[in-house]
Amino acid sequence: MTTSDPNVPAPVVARAEALFARVAIGIDFSESSAGALELARTRFPGAERLLVHVVDARVAAMPDISGAGLVPMTSSPDLLDTLAKVDHSRLDQLTEVGESQQLVTGDPAAALTEAAQAWNADLIVVGSHNQGTIEHFFVGSVAEQVVKRAQVPVLVVKRGSQR
Repeated sequence: MTTSDPNVPAPVVARAEALFARVAIGIDFSESSAGALELARTRFPGAERLLVHVVDARVAAMPDISGAGLVPMTSSPDLLDTLAKVDHSRLDQLTEVGESQQLVTGDPAAALTEAAQAWNADLIVVGSHNQGTIEHFFVGSVAEQVVKRAQVPVLVVKRGSQR
């Protein structure tokens, strides 16, 4: 039974869709990003969706334990190009009809938030990995950095979360 009574609140999903018409989803081909993508498709079926994959430029750098950050390695200049080609193919396989995609290179958190902002996203959806304490200390959490940097709401989906 439907009602047009203005005193009856709209269903939560309908309100969420109205609030979040453009949803950017961070894709890193992990189980957690697959969960984030599934949740975005399920919870925001009428929204425009942008799948964003960042080729992590840090793979061509090594940590500088002197405290200066990352130092570029002297590896093959084609390394990032090769990774981008492989990842683009994988992104094509994930992208459904009606969805857009963007592949960028850089720091994952910065590049994802910049891509979402440039696309005028209303919401960013990312997966969260279970990292060990040492890995989190040295690398940090991309999801955590996205939350800090984003100018729009961020929905973090924990690995193994079901709706």
